[in-house]
Amino acid sequence: MTTFVPAAEVAAAAARIRPHVRRTPVLRTSLRGRPVVLKLEHLQLSGSFKLRGAVNALLRGERPARVVTASGGNHGLAVATAAGLLGIPATVYVPELAPESKTRRIEAAGAKLVRHGAVYSDAAKAALSAVGAGERYLPAYDHPDVIAGQGTMGAEIVADAPDVDAVLVAVGGGGLAAGTALAIGDRTTVAVEPEGCHALHAALAAGRPVDTAVDSVAASALGATRVGDLPFAILNSPRTRSVLVSDAELLAAQDFLWEEFRIAVEPAAAAPLAAWLADRVPAQLPCIVLCGANSAWTAAVS
Repeated sequence: MTTFVPAAEVAAAAARIRPHVRRTPVLRTSLRGRPVVLKLEHLQLSGSFKLRGAVNALLRGERPARVVTASGGNHGLAVATAAGLLGIPATVYVPELAPESKTRRIEAAGAKLVRHGAVYSDAAKAALSAVGAGERYLPAYDHPDVIAGQGTMGAEIVADAPDVDAVLVAVGGGGLAAGTALAIGDRTTVAVEPEGCHALHAALAAGRPVDTAVDSVAASALGATRVGDLPFAILNSPRTRSVLVSDAELLAAQDFLWEEFRIAVEPAAAAPLAAWLADRVPAQLPCIVLCGANSAWTAAVS
Protein backbone atom coordinates (compact mmCIF):
# COMPACT_ATOMS: atom_id res chain seq x y z
CA MET A 1 0.00 0.00 0.00
CA THR A 2 1.30 3.47 -0.84
CA THR A 3 2.02 5.64 2.21
CA PHE A 4 1.37 9.34 1.88
CA VAL A 5 4.28 11.67 2.75
CA PRO A 6 3.13 15.11 3.98
CA ALA A 7 5.25 18.02 2.82
CA ALA A 8 5.67 18.98 6.49
CA GLU A 9 7.78 15.85 6.94
CA VAL A 10 10.51 17.48 4.87
CA ALA A 11 10.81 20.34 7.37
CA ALA A 12 10.94 17.88 10.25
CA ALA A 13 13.62 15.89 8.45
CA ALA A 14 15.70 19.03 7.86
CA ALA A 15 15.84 19.75 11.59
CA ARG A 16 16.56 16.10 12.39
CA ILE A 17 19.48 15.58 10.01
CA ARG A 18 21.11 19.02 10.33
CA PRO A 19 23.99 17.91 12.63
CA HIS A 20 24.99 15.11 10.26
CA VAL A 21 24.81 16.50 6.71
CA ARG A 22 26.21 19.44 4.81
CA ARG A 23 24.04 22.29 3.62
CA THR A 24 25.36 22.35 0.08
CA PRO A 25 25.68 25.67 -1.78
CA VAL A 26 23.93 26.99 -4.85
CA LEU A 27 25.75 28.76 -7.65
CA ARG A 28 24.00 31.43 -9.69
CA THR A 29 25.52 31.65 -13.13
CA SER A 30 24.79 32.08 -16.82
CA LEU A 31 25.11 29.31 -19.38
CA ARG A 32 24.91 30.10 -23.07
CA GLY A 33 23.45 33.50 -22.26
CA ARG A 34 20.70 32.22 -19.97
CA PRO A 35 20.54 32.40 -16.16
CA VAL A 36 20.59 29.15 -14.19
CA VAL A 37 21.16 28.03 -10.63
CA LEU A 38 23.34 25.01 -9.91
CA LYS A 39 22.74 23.05 -6.69
CA LEU A 40 26.14 21.62 -5.77
CA GLU A 41 24.90 18.51 -4.00
CA HIS A 42 27.88 16.52 -5.23
CA LEU A 43 29.71 18.22 -2.35
CA GLN A 44 27.57 16.32 0.16
CA LEU A 45 29.25 13.95 2.62
CA SER A 46 29.52 10.52 0.93
CA GLY A 47 29.49 12.27 -2.46
CA SER A 48 25.75 12.30 -3.14
CA PHE A 49 22.33 13.42 -1.93
CA LYS A 50 21.62 9.90 -0.69
CA LEU A 51 23.07 10.65 2.75
CA ARG A 52 20.08 12.84 3.56
CA GLY A 53 17.53 10.06 3.26
CA ALA A 54 19.74 7.48 4.97
CA VAL A 55 20.36 9.66 8.02
CA ASN A 56 16.72 10.68 8.33
CA ALA A 57 15.50 7.08 8.11
CA LEU A 58 18.02 5.78 10.66
CA LEU A 59 17.10 8.53 13.12
CA ARG A 60 13.42 7.56 12.94
CA GLY A 61 12.01 4.73 15.01
CA GLU A 62 13.82 2.18 17.12
CA ARG A 63 17.58 1.93 16.69
CA PRO A 64 18.37 -1.32 14.82
CA ALA A 65 21.08 -3.81 15.77
CA ARG A 66 22.25 -3.60 12.15
CA VAL A 67 21.08 -1.87 8.99
CA VAL A 68 20.96 -3.87 5.76
CA THR A 69 20.47 -2.38 2.32
CA ALA A 70 20.97 -2.91 -1.41
CA SER A 71 22.37 -0.37 -3.81
CA GLY A 72 23.94 0.28 -7.17
CA GLY A 73 26.53 2.25 -5.21
CA ASN A 74 25.50 5.71 -3.98
CA HIS A 75 22.76 4.63 -1.58
CA GLY A 76 25.01 1.92 -0.18
CA LEU A 77 27.79 4.42 0.42
CA ALA A 78 25.31 6.81 2.04
CA VAL A 79 23.97 4.09 4.35
CA ALA A 80 27.50 3.01 5.24
CA THR A 81 28.41 6.64 6.00
CA ALA A 82 25.21 7.33 7.96
CA ALA A 83 25.59 4.11 9.94
CA GLY A 84 29.17 5.07 10.78
CA LEU A 85 28.09 8.52 11.95
CA LEU A 86 25.40 6.98 14.17
CA GLY A 87 27.38 3.97 15.40
CA ILE A 88 25.23 1.30 13.72
CA PRO A 89 26.74 -1.76 11.94
CA ALA A 90 25.82 -1.96 8.24
CA THR A 91 25.74 -4.55 5.46
CA VAL A 92 25.42 -3.39 1.86
CA TYR A 93 24.48 -5.66 -1.06
CA VAL A 94 25.51 -4.50 -4.53
CA PRO A 95 25.29 -6.02 -8.03
CA GLU A 96 28.39 -7.95 -9.05
CA LEU A 97 29.35 -5.26 -11.57
CA ALA A 98 28.97 -2.29 -9.21
CA PRO A 99 31.84 0.14 -9.89
CA GLU A 100 34.96 -0.17 -7.77
CA SER A 101 34.96 3.59 -7.24
CA LYS A 102 31.83 3.11 -5.10
CA THR A 103 32.34 -0.33 -3.55
CA ARG A 104 35.81 0.60 -2.30
CA ARG A 105 34.37 3.56 -0.42
CA ILE A 106 31.51 1.50 1.02
CA GLU A 107 34.02 -0.82 2.65
CA ALA A 108 36.22 2.11 3.70
CA ALA A 109 33.20 3.57 5.53
CA GLY A 110 33.08 0.42 7.65
CA ALA A 111 30.22 -1.53 6.08
CA LYS A 112 30.26 -5.20 5.13
CA LEU A 113 30.01 -5.46 1.33
CA VAL A 114 28.22 -8.34 -0.40
CA ARG A 115 28.17 -8.67 -4.20
CA HIS A 116 25.14 -10.46 -5.60
CA GLY A 117 23.34 -10.64 -8.94
CA ALA A 118 23.54 -8.81 -12.22
CA VAL A 119 21.31 -5.81 -11.43
CA TYR A 120 20.07 -3.81 -8.43
CA SER A 121 16.84 -5.82 -8.09
CA ASP A 122 18.86 -9.04 -7.67
CA ALA A 123 20.91 -7.48 -4.89
CA ALA A 124 17.78 -6.12 -3.22
CA LYS A 125 16.11 -9.54 -3.10
CA ALA A 126 19.21 -11.07 -1.52
CA ALA A 127 19.48 -8.27 1.01
CA LEU A 128 15.84 -8.59 2.06
CA SER A 129 16.21 -12.33 2.60
CA ALA A 130 19.29 -11.78 4.78
CA VAL A 131 17.71 -9.42 7.33
CA GLY A 132 17.80 -10.99 10.81
CA ALA A 133 16.03 -10.34 14.11
CA GLY A 134 16.55 -6.81 15.36
CA GLU A 135 18.00 -5.73 12.00
CA ARG A 136 16.44 -3.26 9.61
CA TYR A 137 16.29 -3.20 5.83
CA LEU A 138 16.52 0.33 4.45
CA PRO A 139 15.16 0.75 0.89
CA ALA A 140 17.03 2.99 -1.51
CA TYR A 141 14.04 5.13 -2.49
CA ASP A 142 10.61 3.60 -1.84
CA HIS A 143 10.26 4.68 1.79
CA PRO A 144 8.61 7.79 3.32
CA ASP A 145 11.53 8.62 5.64
CA VAL A 146 14.04 8.30 2.79
CA ILE A 147 11.93 10.52 0.53
CA ALA A 148 11.46 13.15 3.25
CA GLY A 149 15.20 13.19 3.86
CA GLN A 150 15.94 13.65 0.15
CA GLY A 151 13.41 16.46 0.09
CA THR A 152 15.61 18.54 2.40
CA MET A 153 17.78 19.30 -0.61
CA GLY A 154 14.78 20.84 -2.38
CA ALA A 155 13.95 22.85 0.73
CA GLU A 156 17.47 24.32 0.67
CA ILE A 157 17.01 25.31 -2.97
CA VAL A 158 13.77 27.15 -2.20
CA ALA A 159 15.37 28.91 0.77
CA ASP A 160 18.53 29.94 -1.12
CA ALA A 161 17.03 30.62 -4.57
CA PRO A 162 13.29 31.27 -4.10
CA ASP A 163 12.97 32.75 -7.59
CA VAL A 164 13.64 29.46 -9.43
CA ASP A 165 10.62 28.19 -11.34
CA ALA A 166 11.76 24.60 -11.98
CA VAL A 167 14.12 22.10 -10.38
CA LEU A 168 15.86 19.54 -12.62
CA VAL A 169 16.80 16.24 -10.99
CA ALA A 170 18.13 12.91 -12.23
CA VAL A 171 15.82 9.95 -11.62
CA GLY A 172 16.53 6.31 -10.84
CA GLY A 173 13.99 4.90 -8.41
CA GLY A 174 12.42 8.31 -7.88
CA GLY A 175 13.26 9.15 -4.26
CA LEU A 176 15.08 12.42 -4.92
CA ALA A 177 12.54 13.64 -7.46
CA ALA A 178 9.66 12.78 -5.12
CA GLY A 179 11.26 14.51 -2.15
CA THR A 180 12.03 17.52 -4.32
CA ALA A 181 8.42 17.70 -5.51
CA LEU A 182 7.23 17.76 -1.90
CA ALA A 183 9.63 20.55 -0.98
CA ILE A 184 9.36 23.04 -3.86
CA GLY A 185 5.68 23.90 -3.76
CA ASP A 186 4.08 24.84 -7.07
CA ARG A 187 7.35 24.87 -9.01
CA THR A 188 7.90 22.26 -11.71
CA THR A 189 9.90 19.12 -10.97
CA VAL A 190 11.75 18.13 -14.13
CA ALA A 191 12.55 14.42 -13.83
CA VAL A 192 15.43 13.56 -16.16
CA GLU A 193 16.39 10.01 -17.12
CA PRO A 194 18.74 8.40 -19.64
CA GLU A 195 16.97 6.80 -22.56
CA GLY A 196 18.29 3.42 -21.39
CA CYS A 197 17.14 3.88 -17.76
CA HIS A 198 13.63 5.28 -17.91
CA ALA A 199 11.57 3.63 -15.17
CA LEU A 200 9.64 6.80 -14.25
CA HIS A 201 9.02 7.81 -17.87
CA ALA A 202 7.63 4.35 -18.59
CA ALA A 203 5.48 4.42 -15.45
CA LEU A 204 4.00 7.81 -16.27
CA ALA A 205 3.15 6.58 -19.77
CA ALA A 206 1.56 3.38 -18.42
CA GLY A 207 -0.21 5.02 -15.48
CA ARG A 208 1.53 2.69 -13.02
CA PRO A 209 5.04 1.43 -12.20
CA VAL A 210 6.22 -1.14 -14.74
CA ASP A 211 9.39 -3.19 -15.18
CA THR A 212 11.91 -1.74 -17.64
CA ALA A 213 15.24 -2.71 -19.12
CA VAL A 214 18.45 -0.98 -17.99
CA ASP A 215 21.19 -0.02 -20.44
CA SER A 216 23.07 3.23 -19.83
CA VAL A 217 26.46 4.56 -18.86
CA ALA A 218 24.64 5.96 -15.80
CA ALA A 219 23.14 2.62 -14.78
CA SER A 220 25.15 2.28 -11.56
CA ALA A 221 23.28 5.31 -10.16
CA LEU A 222 20.03 5.38 -12.17
CA GLY A 223 19.60 1.69 -12.89
CA ALA A 224 16.33 0.97 -11.09
CA THR A 225 14.29 -1.38 -13.26
CA ARG A 226 11.05 -0.12 -11.71
CA VAL A 227 10.19 3.22 -10.13
CA GLY A 228 9.06 3.03 -6.51
CA ASP A 229 5.33 2.95 -5.79
CA LEU A 230 5.51 5.89 -3.38
CA PRO A 231 7.72 8.09 -5.60
CA PHE A 232 5.37 7.36 -8.49
CA ALA A 233 2.32 8.38 -6.45
CA ILE A 234 3.98 11.71 -5.66
CA LEU A 235 5.37 12.36 -9.14
CA ASN A 236 2.25 11.35 -11.09
CA SER A 237 1.23 15.00 -11.14
CA PRO A 238 0.83 17.88 -13.60
CA ARG A 239 3.75 19.56 -11.78
CA THR A 240 6.12 16.81 -12.96
CA ARG A 241 7.74 16.95 -16.39
CA SER A 242 9.52 13.80 -17.60
CA VAL A 243 12.49 14.27 -19.93
CA LEU A 244 14.83 11.72 -21.53
CA VAL A 245 18.44 12.30 -22.60
CA SER A 246 20.85 10.10 -24.51
CA ASP A 247 24.09 8.75 -23.05
CA ALA A 248 25.98 10.92 -25.53
CA GLU A 249 24.14 14.02 -24.30
CA LEU A 250 24.76 13.36 -20.62
CA LEU A 251 28.45 12.59 -21.21
CA ALA A 252 28.75 15.85 -23.16
CA ALA A 253 27.09 17.66 -20.25
CA GLN A 254 29.54 16.02 -17.85
CA ASP A 255 32.43 17.34 -19.94
CA PHE A 256 30.75 20.76 -20.19
CA LEU A 257 30.71 21.06 -16.39
CA TRP A 258 34.40 20.29 -16.24
CA GLU A 259 35.33 22.65 -19.07
CA GLU A 260 33.23 25.57 -17.80
CA PHE A 261 33.48 25.20 -14.02
CA ARG A 262 36.04 22.48 -13.25
CA ILE A 263 33.19 20.57 -11.61
CA ALA A 264 33.62 16.79 -11.80
CA VAL A 265 30.42 14.79 -11.38
CA GLU A 266 29.43 11.24 -12.22
CA PRO A 267 27.49 10.65 -15.47
CA ALA A 268 24.10 10.38 -13.74
CA ALA A 269 24.50 13.79 -12.13
CA ALA A 270 25.01 15.43 -15.53
CA ALA A 271 21.64 14.24 -16.87
CA PRO A 272 19.67 17.33 -15.72
CA LEU A 273 22.17 19.67 -17.34
CA ALA A 274 21.99 17.58 -20.52
CA ALA A 275 18.23 18.16 -20.66
CA TRP A 276 18.68 21.89 -20.24
CA LEU A 277 21.45 22.12 -22.85
CA ALA A 278 19.17 20.26 -25.28
CA ASP A 279 16.41 22.89 -24.76
CA ARG A 280 13.96 20.35 -23.36
CA VAL A 281 13.17 22.39 -20.25
CA PRO A 282 10.72 25.32 -20.53
CA ALA A 283 11.83 27.37 -17.51
CA GLN A 284 12.92 30.97 -17.02
CA LEU A 285 15.24 30.25 -14.08
CA PRO A 286 15.85 26.53 -13.55
CA CYS A 287 17.81 25.00 -10.72
CA ILE A 288 19.96 22.17 -12.05
CA VAL A 289 20.84 19.62 -9.37
CA LEU A 290 24.31 18.07 -9.53
CA CYS A 291 23.47 15.14 -7.32
CA GLY A 292 26.63 13.04 -7.06
CA ALA A 293 30.32 12.64 -7.82
CA ASN A 294 31.08 9.00 -7.03
CA SER A 295 32.85 7.73 -10.09
CA ALA A 296 36.32 7.23 -11.47
CA TRP A 297 36.04 10.41 -13.51
CA THR A 298 38.05 11.36 -16.56
CA ALA A 299 37.21 13.93 -19.23
CA ALA A 300 36.31 12.63 -22.66
CA VAL A 301 37.74 15.76 -24.28
CA SER A 302 41.43 16.53 -24.76
